[in-house]
Parts: sequence; C-alpha cells; structure tokens
Amino acid sequence: MPTGYFRRSGGDVPGQNAMAVDATIPILIVDDYKTMIRIVRNLLRQLGFEHIDEASDGTMALAKMHTRSYGLVISDWNLEPMTGYDLLQEVRKDPNLASTPFILVTAESKTENIIAAKNAGVSNYIVKPFNAQTLKSKIDAVLSAKEAAPRPAA
Repeated sequence: MPTGYFRRSGGDVPGQNAMAVDATIPILIVDDYKTMIRIVRNLLRQLGFEHIDEASDGTMALAKMHTRSYGLVISDWNLEPMTGYDLLQEVRKDPNLASTPFILVTAESKTENIIAAKNAGVSNYIVKPFNAQTLKSKIDAVLSAKEAAPRPAA
C-alpha cells in the first residue's frame, strides 16, 4: 500500500492520491475486544491517522463523544450493554453528534442488518475480517462524502 495517501496538517504528503482525507481528525474506535481495538488502531496508524481514542462499549463511546468532537467513529456492532447499532441510533438522534461519520463493523453480513444500519444512518459498513485496503476505501468514501455534502445555510 502506498504511503502518503492522507493529508496531514501543514500540507499534502508527496505520493498521495488525488482524493485526500485529513489524517489529523480524531477517530473513536468502539469495541469490547481489546485485540480488535489494537488491530484497528494499527491499521489507522499505517494509514497516517494519529489521533485515535477508544471505548469498550456504546455507553462509554457516547460519553466520550459528548466531551470531544470526533471526525469519525468506527464501532463494532456486537457490544454490551449498548450495541454499536444502538450507539449509532443515539448519535443520529443527538443534533450535536448527528453529522459524525459512523462506520459499523461486524462479523455478520446479514442483509437485514445492513438494511437496518443504513436506515439508522450508518455512513458505511465493514464485514470482518478486513484489511488495511478495505478500511482505507471505506474511510475515504465516508470522509469524501462528508466533504462533498452541502453545507447548511447560515
């Protein structure tokens, strides 16, 4: 995978693709499995992201989101007591959090889950197992769509 894909503060990194994403955004990883958090954190670092927080369940994630503005949330679906799906619904209901890009990660590729997640406002969906290229393409799609979205009138 080529390095320098993402833009860092202070200018573009040589060798990046035409579509660049700001790698300085804070990202929240939500998973109850420490190994998965470590894997996702390492993949994000390989992609150039540096500001990465973690939460072990949806309740903790929601609390963190009320104290810091995240540019992206990557959450596992199967969490307890608040699932990633429940977290997504709470985020979308909160006017202060509703526009936060949100990627759900799951081991299940059930069509009904994907439809439910889309209906709840998920930005994108990743089925485990996945690699750095998959994560990169999903992040790129989500953040590029957010940049291209029309801004509300002032």
